[in-house]
Amino acid sequence: MRLFTFLLACLLLSGLSYAQTTPPKRPLPIIDVHVHAMRVSPSFSIEMCPWFLKDMPGSDPGQPVNAFLNGECVDPLQPAKSDQEMQEAVLATMERLNMTIIAYGDPQILHKWKKAAPDRVIPGIGVSSPDEMTVKAFTDSLSSGFYKVMGEVAPQYRGLSPSDMSLDQYFAVAEKLNVPVGIHMGTGGNGMANLTQPKYRASLGRPFLLEDVLARHPKLKIWVMHAGYPMLDEMIALMGANAYVYVDLAGFIWSYPQAEIHAYLKRLVQAGFGKRILYGTDFMIWPKLFEASISVIENADYLSFDQKRDILFNNAVRFFRLDASKFK
Repeated sequence: MRLFTFLLACLLLSGLSYAQTTPPKRPLPIIDVHVHAMRVSPSFSIEMCPWFLKDMPGSDPGQPVNAFLNGECVDPLQPAKSDQEMQEAVLATMERLNMTIIAYGDPQILHKWKKAAPDRVIPGIGVSSPDEMTVKAFTDSLSSGFYKVMGEVAPQYRGLSPSDMSLDQYFAVAEKLNVPVGIHMGTGGNGMANLTQPKYRASLGRPFLLEDVLARHPKLKIWVMHAGYPMLDEMIALMGANAYVYVDLAGFIWSYPQAEIHAYLKRLVQAGFGKRILYGTDFMIWPKLFEASISVIENADYLSFDQKRDILFNNAVRFFRLDASKFK
């Protein structure tokens, strides 16, 4: 009996030792295709409640406009307080979640992130109107090798259609260089035109407005940011007509009511486009926004495991022509 007890204790100790020395299994890889590398501004560093647009009361011209973001919830997301805090939080999250990001924004911030995590940051550069950058400067930037995508392109905020001819030469460059393009389409939030973007027009977010630029550049690969929300029927029709068009779920995945998000996503999958949906956050200044957004996909009971993996990883690998073996 004593011998048995001794042997059992030895087995338990050896198992414990093995468990302590075996590294934890890495989580399955995730690719976030919509991350903003931006400087932290004290005026914008406020708490934010996910799915805050579940209640959108109107206002009155004679009264202060309602705040765009809502921080009145039990556990609001906390903003980063400095650029360094933001970088450390983003890098730690990418490592913990085994995440790679496609990021665009402030060039200095983007270069710092890329230097700190070269295998986890894919840089992008966007042009939303011709007064931002010349075609030559844009071409030189893409040809440098640092930037791998064209995005975020957001002419809607400038009062322009994505098919406006003033942008056509930029899309021609992306097509020639075989660079994917991410274009903002759809809603901008509650009261966007009243609050911060007077040139913003909801009608300029119609997915059908992409048809002319796609016809002029038939080899251009475009992903429609925010999945063209809320113009679902046009989005489905456009994807059906254009095999190189994908969508991301960024922005509306953490701002609109969850029932609305799931209804929109479920319809896209039901329509047969589960292989062309990309995961994205529209990440800005709240480090915990990654987990909040991922949870929407992981908790979607109408999606199979394979469908979730497609959205979180496989579709992005295919769309951006990445090597899946480098993520294992």
